[in-house]
Amino acid sequence: MKALSKRRIFCFLFAAVLCLSVLFFASACGGSQAEEQPYIVSFVKTGSDGADDVYTITYSDGTTSQFTVTNGTEELPVSDLYEAYIAETDKNLTLAEFIEQYLQLTTDHSASVSQSLLSCVSVYAEFVETQSMGSGGFFPGGMGGISTSQIVQSGGSGVIYKIEDDSVYIVTNYHVVYDAAADEEKNGGSKIGRAIYCYLYGSESTPVISGYDEDDYYRYEYGSYAIECEYVGGSQETDIAILRAEKEAVYAVNENVRAVTLADGYHVGESVYAVGNAEGEGISATEGIVSVDNEYIGLDIDEDGTDESYRSIRFDATIYRGNSGGGLFNTQGELIGITNAGIDGYESICYAIPVSIAEGAAENILYHYHDGDDTTNGVYKITLGVTVSAKNAKYVLDESGYGKITEEICIEAVTSGSVAETLGLAAGDTLTAFVIGGVRHGLDRTFDIGDLLLTLRPNDTLQFEYERNGEKRVTESYTLTAELFTYAE
Repeated sequence: MKALSKRRIFCFLFAAVLCLSVLFFASACGGSQAEEQPYIVSFVKTGSDGADDVYTITYSDGTTSQFTVTNGTEELPVSDLYEAYIAETDKNLTLAEFIEQYLQLTTDHSASVSQSLLSCVSVYAEFVETQSMGSGGFFPGGMGGISTSQIVQSGGSGVIYKIEDDSVYIVTNYHVVYDAAADEEKNGGSKIGRAIYCYLYGSESTPVISGYDEDDYYRYEYGSYAIECEYVGGSQETDIAILRAEKEAVYAVNENVRAVTLADGYHVGESVYAVGNAEGEGISATEGIVSVDNEYIGLDIDEDGTDESYRSIRFDATIYRGNSGGGLFNTQGELIGITNAGIDGYESICYAIPVSIAEGAAENILYHYHDGDDTTNGVYKITLGVTVSAKNAKYVLDESGYGKITEEICIEAVTSGSVAETLGLAAGDTLTAFVIGGVRHGLDRTFDIGDLLLTLRPNDTLQFEYERNGEKRVTESYTLTAELFTYAE
């Protein structure tokens, strides 16, 4: 873990292709590159025939043509356009040559940013803190003297994760709605915000103190745009929390809101933009690139003087206090992470929780929220009982031209009586995949194990794919019981 001084948590106490401006210098029917020939000014999906989607091309001279691709998505990736072009023209071009000759790429991501804003919210939470006044002033923790309690407020950000029949679920950082200094007895029995509100982009307001309540606590006025939220569950271990708002209340403010689209992954050098409630001044966007795809940082969310380790994306889009819990998006408007930290004095070194962790924790929280058991709240995981290390790490390019780091995951030790031992794993084996419910999930990095543990549920079947003495093997199937799952704080 990289040691960083003055790292701050970014709340207060308070498309993967570039956007395309498509200019074809030759028609889809072939022909040499020449400016006088008609070029494509637009292509749109206009129909569907079973597994095939129909696209209509409009040329600069007003004529049109159609072609079909097996796609099934609302947007047409460049690779599919290329394949359709080759099929229509029988040209002998590589994808790179096709892009160089026929496409003009731009870095105008404003349309994607605009769409993402419909999924972004600002978040405010109230807590009761108690302090004691001694001869030297105020001290936290009740160090004698006269104690006084008062409301403090945190401000952060969030993204709309899922919209269901009567509920809108919002992802934010756990530390946005958690206050280590909260007086549990006076704060509703926990350190989670006793009141939580959110605002949609374009319908924002700033909470203001409007007097005192019957306990002489500050009374905040949130305004007509404020949407009350309930805390569904969260995990300090992942720094992810889920809030719920009534769909009717959200749609009363803006019926156009939408849930975020999750990215499959991300790459170093990829353009990204961060959206959040910077400095509590309202939702704003900043742009940058992914600087490091995987870095471990230390955060002291519990404020006990001990940093916990968090796997993070490092990026250079500037974020500020109040951005915690906001979205980090790629140029297609897909969510690649939840912004949560930075370093004082280094505005271009910022961090986000990777989408694999955010999604895994969010789905885990929602599963236990809906499981009918009131005693389960938050994130639950099993312990495999293996100690692993990474060997032969290297950077490789895949066939798409993007790079990634791969490593061998070697088992150093197996705990007696554990799931791993029961399935026959041993020190010296190399783990290559999990098979969950018959579906194979390859392991490229050691942290893939932790990500997959978030996705496991009671009654799932689990197998391990591994290598021993150069031989590939798969364990027997193991059914996970509820007793194996423990709360991940």
